[in-house]
Amino acid sequence: MNSPYDILHHSLSQKSALVAIIGLGYVGMPLATYFHRSGFRVLGVDLDEEKLAALRSGRSYLNHLPADWIPAALEAETLFLTSDYSALRDADAILICVPTPLGKHREPDLSHIIHATSQIACFFKRGTLVSLESTTYPGTTTEVVLPLLSKGGRVAGKDFFLVFSPEREDPGNKSHALSSIPKVIGGVTPQCAALAQLLYGAIFTETVPVSQPAAAELCKLLENIFRSVNIALVNELKMLCGRMGLDIWEIIDAAATKPFGFMPFYPGPGLGGHCIPIDPFYLTWKAREYGFATRFIELSGEINTSMPQYVLSRCMQALNMTGRPLRGSRVLVLGAAYKKDINDLRESPSIPLMNLLEENGAIVQYNDPFIPHIAAMGANSPERNSIELTSAALKDSDLVLIATAHSCYDPAFIVEHAPLVVDTRNMTGKLPENRHKIVQA
Repeated sequence: MNSPYDILHHSLSQKSALVAIIGLGYVGMPLATYFHRSGFRVLGVDLDEEKLAALRSGRSYLNHLPADWIPAALEAETLFLTSDYSALRDADAILICVPTPLGKHREPDLSHIIHATSQIACFFKRGTLVSLESTTYPGTTTEVVLPLLSKGGRVAGKDFFLVFSPEREDPGNKSHALSSIPKVIGGVTPQCAALAQLLYGAIFTETVPVSQPAAAELCKLLENIFRSVNIALVNELKMLCGRMGLDIWEIIDAAATKPFGFMPFYPGPGLGGHCIPIDPFYLTWKAREYGFATRFIELSGEINTSMPQYVLSRCMQALNMTGRPLRGSRVLVLGAAYKKDINDLRESPSIPLMNLLEENGAIVQYNDPFIPHIAAMGANSPERNSIELTSAALKDSDLVLIATAHSCYDPAFIVEHAPLVVDTRNMTGKLPENRHKIVQA
């Protein structure tokens, strides 16, 4: 009689398996798209009924990912969309792609992982492969997920299979398709890892097995901490260069000509996105369990989170040079998304920037062609609507703040019509005209 391992190995090899994805956001939807494209049947589970309705009508809430293929896939019954966890009964592989935010004291919030795993434990059949993709601290897979799935005497590697395989998606990055990014896999047992390699090998050009889930968990954190620390370094140097009368962008570009030993990172108004501002704190929190202080990591986090305050001070200085105070000045913020050419607001520094400007008396408007509306985020962050970017809107502003370098923004047009520009992204760095209007921040 075939074992659960053999049965699942066969269904994955033949692509007859049903792949379930819990969480149809920036991680889950690309995976759903690629698995379906490769020939698997896909079950998408999400508690947001508005998302499901949009997908069923062929509308995508992710501007970089089309959903026009979904209605036909639903009709062909090769794709299923639901908010009902009981549908997991039929799944052969289940991928957990739920958010992992920080609590108000910057402690890990695993509530979404725990909820999803508890639901899986209620419904999953013998021989199911479960993969946690959500970024988290080392030990989550074995300390949190494994005990929940093991209830009732179920044994990992025999009755079910469990891995951690971190998402490495970069929304809006057209240079690296999801399938071209090597897939790191850490299995609870070798059998778990082998099945995950078979599953992910269907859509990824390369899989990278590591010794255990904790190694894969820390791998993802290392990648984002590396970026966070280096961005903090250039942000600090940017502030120093401002005092010294030097152009940090010119200096980075010159340093980047060295063919070895240097990798360019660029400053900005703060860190955004779900990963880089948050992931370092997952490790610093876990490190305290071992009596270890991650001072370097925490310092970089402090520098990066302080950048909106620095940009505020540069706006004040710029207005002072024209004889105007910030209080009562009209400020137009260009870009609400955390990075260019996407509609992602997660942890965007533009939000605290707008809030800080208003708290100090400025009259704030914003433009972002990718984000027409910003919902209220508490008492200090009101509802906002994007205004049209016209010459009149630029002229009517006392200061234009470039917060996101969307490709559709024409820096020459902005500087021509704006009385004063504070540029946090160096969009205006190569403009020869109207340099007197531009302040780098």
